[in-house]
This record gives sequence, C-alpha cells and structure tokens, in this order.
Amino acid sequence: MKRVIKLHVNGEEFEILTETHKTLLEVLREDLGLTGTKRACDLGTCGACTVLIDRKPYLSCLTLAVAAQGKEIMTIEGLGQGGELHPLQKAFVEKGALQCGFCTPGMILTAKAFLDEHPHPSEGDVKKAISGNICRCTGYVKIVEAILSVATKE
Repeated sequence: MKRVIKLHVNGEEFEILTETHKTLLEVLREDLGLTGTKRACDLGTCGACTVLIDRKPYLSCLTLAVAAQGKEIMTIEGLGQGGELHPLQKAFVEKGALQCGFCTPGMILTAKAFLDEHPHPSEGDVKKAISGNICRCTGYVKIVEAILSVATKE
C-alpha cells in the first residue's frame, strides 16, 4: 500500500509517495538520494544508519518512514552549514578518525547528539555513547580523540 508522506529532512520539506512498510533508511537513500546514511546490518546492531530525529539518534533501518512524519530529521548531509563542515566532521578528518568511512556518518551523528547533551564528557562517557556504532577499521582510539577534541572544556 502506498501513501503520501511529508518529511522534514535537513531543513527541507519533502512530499513522497511511498509504500507504508518502507523504512526511513530506504526512503532517505532511494527516494531522496541521501546516501550518506549507510545500509549495513538491517538489524539495528551496527549504527551505520544512524540519523537524528528531533536531535536524538535513531536507527533508520528500524524506523518506519511514516513514523518520522512531523519530526525534524537530520542526516550527515545536513550537518554542515553554508558549505562548511561541522566541527565534528573536521575533527574526524584532522585526527584520522576515519579509514573506509562507512561508519563515519552514523558515528558523527551519534557524537553530535551526545555532545549536545553532554558538552564536557570524559573519555569513558564518549566510549559509552558510541558503543552502539561499530567500526571495523580504526580501533576507536582516533574516533574518541576526535570527539573529545570538539567537546567544550570548562
């Protein structure tokens, strides 16, 4: 069954005719062409598909697109402003916190939501916050360093 849904993604309104069983991940990638949100496990265990909904991290592979109507959705494409990278994106590049880059969008969005609520985290806090995001390349050390480098210091 298809239905017209309205989504607010990265500050823009979209009206999409889609099947009601499609996940937000599928709609973002297939209908809106926002491929920064990665499809990986489809089970909600890796974090590669993480997006922010109303500033909180959600696994888009487990979220129906119809359930995201009326909410503010942010993907990695919407994080930077005015053609500039977000400080977290810059830090990931500067600290070498990415290798293949597959986990990076979900990792950065998870970190953004965490830092928005916890601007002065400890290393342990950061490790716990990103524990739902799997990276097969980096070993996490540089990822944690990048996130801590953006955290505000008291």
